[in-house]
Amino acid sequence: MVQKSLETATLAGGCFWCTEAVFKRIKGVENVIPGFTGGNIKNPAYREIITGRTGHAEAIQISFDPEKISFRDLLLIFFGTHDPTTLNRQQNDVGTQYRSAVFYHSEEQKNTALEVIGELENEKVFQDKIVTEVTPASNFYVAEEEHKDYYDQHRQQPYCQYIIDPKIEKLRKSFADKLKTPN
Repeated sequence: MVQKSLETATLAGGCFWCTEAVFKRIKGVENVIPGFTGGNIKNPAYREIITGRTGHAEAIQISFDPEKISFRDLLLIFFGTHDPTTLNRQQNDVGTQYRSAVFYHSEEQKNTALEVIGELENEKVFQDKIVTEVTPASNFYVAEEEHKDYYDQHRQQPYCQYIIDPKIEKLRKSFADKLKTPN
C-alpha cells in the first residue's frame, strides 16, 4: 500500500472556528486542527489567548495532499474567505490573536505566500493594502476539545449564522471546484 505524502500549512485568518469550517470542506485537505501559534508562552489556554497578551494567533494547522490541492490554491482560498487588510481584526473579533498570518513550513511556502500577496496587490483585489504576516512556523498548540468542529456542532449559534455562514457561502460560490461536496 502506498503511503500518502502530506504537507502542512498553518494559517491564521481571525477566529479559528471560521478558518477550520472553510478548510475542512476542501478537496485534498486531510485534517484541520484549530490551535494557537506565534506567541511567547508555552501551552497557552484559550482563556489566555483571548486576552491578546500571549502574542499567539488563533490559527489552524492543515494536513493536505499536494497532489490534490496546492499550497498556492490553499492560499487563494485563505485570502478569498477572510479580510487580509485589517490589522489584528476580523469583523467583530479584535486583537493580535485575530491577525492574518501565514506561518510557513519551508522556503517554498514562504516564497509562494509572498508571490500570492504580490499578485493580489498588483491586481488590486482588495481596496486596502494586505497586512498578512508571513512568518516562520513555530510551536503549534492544539486548542481545547470544545473548539474542534465548532461550526458543524453549533450551527444554530448566532456567531456561526452571522459570521461563519457567509464565509461558507462565499467559499461555495468562489471555490466550488475545490469543495469535497457541492453542499
